Amino acid sequence: MNAKPTCVKIKASGSYSGKQGFDYKEAISAQTAGSSALCMHLLTIPPGGRAKAHLHESHESSIYVLSGHAAMWYGERLEEHVEVETGDFLYIPAGVPHLPYNPSKTEPCTAVIARTDPNEQESVTLLPELDGVHP
Repeated sequence: MNAKPTCVKIKASGSYSGKQGFDYKEAISAQTAGSSALCMHLLTIPPGGRAKAHLHESHESSIYVLSGHAAMWYGERLEEHVEVETGDFLYIPAGVPHLPYNPSKTEPCTAVIARTDPNEQESVTLLPELDGVHP
């Protein structure tokens, strides 16, 4: 018998290391809130921080930059580039290779990340063949 759905308050106290190479503040997910279709976490990219090249096979991502500045290479061979700063939103479709990083040597970048998979790490595919495209 299924339990009745209810609202869940989450304190962003726990954290986890993602396959991508970043540490996330854990918030909404299947594991923490019983979500069936989304997750939302807080990410702080340290100065000079960089993820591993990757894609999310089956889910979309939405990012809102709370503070700082970040950039991302994206596309089949990471040939496209975008920069975001405080107040910007960024959308990443499912299946698009990308490599986010913080170009600042002194300031962290903090963002809220929402994804359409409550188990967002399950569809992360690392792309080591693209890691050296932008050293």
